[in-house]
Amino acid sequence: MPITWPPKLLRSPAVRVGLSISVATGLYGVSFGALSVTSGLDFWQTMALSLLLFSGGSQFAFIGVVAGGGSGLAAMGAATLLGMRNGIYGMQLNVLLRPTGWRRYAAAHVTIDESTATSTGQSDPDEQHRGFWAAGVGIFVLWNVFTAVGALAGDALGDPKQWGLDGAAVAAFLGLLWPRLKGREPVAIAVVCALATVLAVPFVRAGVPILIAAVVAAVIGWFSHGRQDEGLEPDIDPYAEWHPSHHPRSGQPTAASHPTEPRPNQDPRPSQDPRQDRGNGTNAGGAK
Repeated sequence: MPITWPPKLLRSPAVRVGLSISVATGLYGVSFGALSVTSGLDFWQTMALSLLLFSGGSQFAFIGVVAGGGSGLAAMGAATLLGMRNGIYGMQLNVLLRPTGWRRYAAAHVTIDESTATSTGQSDPDEQHRGFWAAGVGIFVLWNVFTAVGALAGDALGDPKQWGLDGAAVAAFLGLLWPRLKGREPVAIAVVCALATVLAVPFVRAGVPILIAAVVAAVIGWFSHGRQDEGLEPDIDPYAEWHPSHHPRSGQPTAASHPTEPRPNQDPRPSQDPRQDRGNGTNAGGAK
């Protein structure tokens, strides 16, 4: 019997998003590998950072401190500071995905910005799982493959920044995030945080501006009183046709909706007056 599940899996919108963000982010590993060996680390030390630490911001902070002549303790402190956000992601995803057994440890290791964004951007529980694992595992594999490429190529690549790979991951993440901002307040917060990041870049170490932006967003969110239905929403409709496991949130129409269900402004009780039915544009059977 032929195996048919991979094509079906690739039709999942969350998997497609996860794989696309994996390619964009994984390519950035070339830049890390090249910068790491030029900072004084050898190939195996570079690969250990990617395999065990697996947090792009923390890895770049680590080699940045080492390249600047800092101690190993200082490098670990900078990496830990930037990696704290993954712990916050983990608490959210533990409630959302509820992994058990060995999957719990694997999920903790691949909990990063991209896997969190891909998962939480889906409304269907199955799609949330697929998106998380597709992005997390995909980035883990490609990040380490391209880290090895960068570390082995070393000086042959020249300045890694000239390839634009540092911007590829940022652009991919922005493309994943921006379409899901629904409402004026979330967009305004995103713009303010972006401005705070740009203003902080010339004055602080690499990786710190994103932490400043996170603090700004937290402060605004704490004191704001926006509408509860505004915030992050999926950038795509995961299902163009009905799927048995799709359980939409309240107020979201789907193809699974029964055609005879009342519209939001329509009285669910059947009309006793045929003229009223004609006035509503329907007949007694409920069809246009």
